[in-house]
Amino acid sequence: MLTERQLFLLQVLVDDYILSAEPIGSRSISKREDIHFSPATIRNELADLEEMGFLEKTHLSSGRIPSEKGYRFYVDHLLSPILLSDDEMRNIRKAYTERYYEAEKLIETTAQILSDFTNCTAIVLGPELLDTKLKHIQMIRLSENRAVLIIVTDTGHVENRVVALPDEVNGSEIERMVNILNERLIGVPLYQLKVRLQQEIHAVLNEHIHHYERMMIEIEHALSVNGPDQIYYGGKNNILSQPEFRDINKVIPLLNVLEKKDLIHGLLRSPKSGIQIKIGKENKLVAIEDCSVITTTYSVDSEHVGTVAVIGPKRMAYPRVVTLLDIISKSLTNNLNSNY
Repeated sequence: MLTERQLFLLQVLVDDYILSAEPIGSRSISKREDIHFSPATIRNELADLEEMGFLEKTHLSSGRIPSEKGYRFYVDHLLSPILLSDDEMRNIRKAYTERYYEAEKLIETTAQILSDFTNCTAIVLGPELLDTKLKHIQMIRLSENRAVLIIVTDTGHVENRVVALPDEVNGSEIERMVNILNERLIGVPLYQLKVRLQQEIHAVLNEHIHHYERMMIEIEHALSVNGPDQIYYGGKNNILSQPEFRDINKVIPLLNVLEKKDLIHGLLRSPKSGIQIKIGKENKLVAIEDCSVITTTYSVDSEHVGTVAVIGPKRMAYPRVVTLLDIISKSLTNNLNSNY
């Protein structure tokens, strides 16, 4: 159990280290106006905190830095979200006043806003495919043998796929086919579309439309679901500006991880709602052992459909990042629900 003085000094040291990126000594703490302890008392308390595993010394200085245990204690017990300035709040609101006609653009904007405000790497996972349902299908003929199939999901995702048209299919048959697809498939999760097409739609089309087989091959391909959720980055290289990552041997593995969507998907996807903070080795990836990852979710119709995340050094401005994540994820949720 830490004493009140130890709690106070631990918070002071973590806050100062976040700002300076330099090991903190007892002498520098004693010079603060809000400190009324002697340098000897501070030195003894810091030594005790180090012995308990909350602080550690670097090989370059007699000063101390927080250990992963110290950061964990800090975010669990000492962290208080901060208030953003009026200008910052105005800029965030302004960014979300624009009407976005596709959810992807809104999500891309969210990643960029978050990276700009935190100076870290921001990542937004697109809505989960398993939770995404078909909302509407439309087909527009481009020529005698080509049409564009427009697929809209309940999360606002819009996909345009060009499909080939058989010579025998006329405009009325196309309209009839699209009506049948909408009637039978609206509300069906995307990953179930192929099975529903094969088990149900083929039989219905066989009764109402001649020469439908070639069209169905095109439509099945257009509606196929491949790969993991889409991932949107903001400030992917921001993390390189942090002093912790001047070592090229740390940077290359980190950048490689950011390029691997399956690893990012596994790292960020969480069944839990609310702010989640993983520090260093808690992320279970060697390449990001020097990083902290803070995530939260965003929603459509009260269902969590995606993740907003910030990746930065363990020496991250946790109070500011937590506040920004909370505000921006709620702004994204509000816009998705009002526009889509």
